[in-house]
Amino acid sequence: MSYRLGVDVGGTFTDVLLVDEDSGATWRAKTASTPADQAVGVLHGIERVCADAGIEMREVAQVLHGTTVATNAILEGKGATVGLVTTRGFRQVLQIARSFVPGGLAGWIIWPKPEPLADLENTVEVDERIASDGSVVRPLDEDDVRRQLEKLRGQNIQALAVSLINSFADPAHEKRIGELAGEVLPGVPVSLSSDVLPEMREYERTLTTVANGYVQPQVARYVEHLSDGLASGGVAGELSILRSDGGLQSARAAVDAPVTMLLSGPAGGVTGAVWVAEQCGHRDLITFDMGGTSTDVALVRDLTPRIGRETKVGDLAVRASSVDVRTVGAGGGSIAHVPQLTRALRVGPQSAGADPGPAAYGKGGVEPTVTDANVVLGYLPSSLAGGEISLDAEASRAAVSKVAEAIGLESPEVAAAGIVDIVNENMLGGLRLVSVQQGFDPRDFALVAFGGAGPLHANALGRLTGAWPVIIPPGPGLLCALGDATTSRRDESARTVLRRFGQLTGAELAQILRELADEAGERLAAQGLAREDQTVGFQVDVRYHGQGFEIPVEVDPAWLDDGGAGRGGAGALAELGRAFDAEHDRLFSFLLDVDHELVNARATVTGPKPDVAPVHLEAGDGDPAGALVTEHPVHVGGERVTAGVYDRGRLRAGDVVPGPAIVTEMDSTTLVLPGHRATVHPSGSLLITPSEG
Repeated sequence: MSYRLGVDVGGTFTDVLLVDEDSGATWRAKTASTPADQAVGVLHGIERVCADAGIEMREVAQVLHGTTVATNAILEGKGATVGLVTTRGFRQVLQIARSFVPGGLAGWIIWPKPEPLADLENTVEVDERIASDGSVVRPLDEDDVRRQLEKLRGQNIQALAVSLINSFADPAHEKRIGELAGEVLPGVPVSLSSDVLPEMREYERTLTTVANGYVQPQVARYVEHLSDGLASGGVAGELSILRSDGGLQSARAAVDAPVTMLLSGPAGGVTGAVWVAEQCGHRDLITFDMGGTSTDVALVRDLTPRIGRETKVGDLAVRASSVDVRTVGAGGGSIAHVPQLTRALRVGPQSAGADPGPAAYGKGGVEPTVTDANVVLGYLPSSLAGGEISLDAEASRAAVSKVAEAIGLESPEVAAAGIVDIVNENMLGGLRLVSVQQGFDPRDFALVAFGGAGPLHANALGRLTGAWPVIIPPGPGLLCALGDATTSRRDESARTVLRRFGQLTGAELAQILRELADEAGERLAAQGLAREDQTVGFQVDVRYHGQGFEIPVEVDPAWLDDGGAGRGGAGALAELGRAFDAEHDRLFSFLLDVDHELVNARATVTGPKPDVAPVHLEAGDGDPAGALVTEHPVHVGGERVTAGVYDRGRLRAGDVVPGPAIVTEMDSTTLVLPGHRATVHPSGSLLITPSEG
């Protein structure tokens, strides 16, 4: 038998999912995260899940891991001391940035400008210059390079980033500086912009390269520690790390390019949601991942997540492919508070986190949180995470009572309902960001809700958006780990082209894209993925000539074939122009009568999806009475009503659970509101829809 092990580390819990590839059987474990050293929580979870399955750790063939190590290094400002090498005259590229200030017209008054990841005193200039066409304007002065690197050695830098002007056109100077750095700064990891992001725009390229160096030492230590822990535990299987774009890469590749994994954690949830939705027969979906500290949302069309070219973490925005995930500061641990000035209830973005956590956890937390509100309303059972966490209902009530007293409400239940309503509206804003504001009607999509807290709020969000059905997957608190275990290897290569369509032929476009595919394919082949098992996809960034921004457009490989639309060389560009015009019109409702311009080209190479057998539940007769555990009073819509409490593990395919109801399981709790029902799909998912009539 072959086992795959998915591991996802969140801010509050570490989720581990063991999958038997032959039968589709799964075993789950949920342990407290260990922020000081994430590997401790990961190894503890792996030991538990293997013990539950009755297997030895050496029987695990693959460990597939989504991690927030790189993300946390950025958010907490605990990355490496980075030295930066630039072309003479460009030393302050990070300080000048894009002169963009978020907020309104007076935003600059209150906006604290974030400090660059590479300090100015750790930035040096070298004599060299490459033109935008790749010609050498000024040769590289190697003696000057050595002198500047010696300065950085005196600064005790821990990582080096090299970003020269126009190096995307010719990387020779950067590569030579990398060789010299190996001599002058032995043992210091070096990031070259021509490797990390070989595209135009020096600020974005420099920032992305510096970010790569900033998180590289910490990622390297983490991966090494985890690998050693797995080896000492007897796991012989390969460790793979999830990329921000939802693909897998080897641990070695992750260490070399950690900037590709800044959104590794949220990407796993989107990948898992796609797998679940496909089992339920839905191809268009919005994902809703509500955890302890934040909520991540994304939009998926035709089972393909939207991939963005920008990855945002806090104030940092780097140019790296990632699933287009939007994050809202609303989670189960979000703290409710009443500011003295406004006396209006607010929820988040401050969070109680894993320690001390909500008041209900009994770990010293006293602030009212969303979890406490759900306890007060009767939506949560007496324990969470399979009994690992017991809930203190009286502590929750005492915490929420402070909100009721602060704004003069008659009871904690009314205050708790207000907290839940506000956090739902906050999350609705995130859902609109990926749907309405992108030109999509959420009513055309299913809503897949997961995360430890997602199923509690999913029905309400479905009602607010009109997205039906609301799909609650089996083990919703561990769906990110399922995504890690059901995704495939992925790599990409990119290049700046910057030519108008009138200066380009279809044959030249095909040659560029195929060269990029060969580069990415070779890297995956070095990771053990045979060329015959690789699938290639193409994407280009196009704009109207004279525009200052681009729109990514997918390229159908058939356009590049002699027998397809690319016949004669002009057909591929014509198809590409039509596809760009259609997307431009959808986004902005107008077109321009000017030539198109190709800015960047990319090739993405993926491996085959793992053959994990889906679970099929035993057929039922539609009556969920066999799963009814008890009845429990809950507060919904200002009224106290009685809800049935069901054990999800005892529900059968075809059973229909009428609301109001609470469906419990090891890692999450689902709330079905009055006027709605949850139908059990044969794959194990709950499909919540409004009741007929």
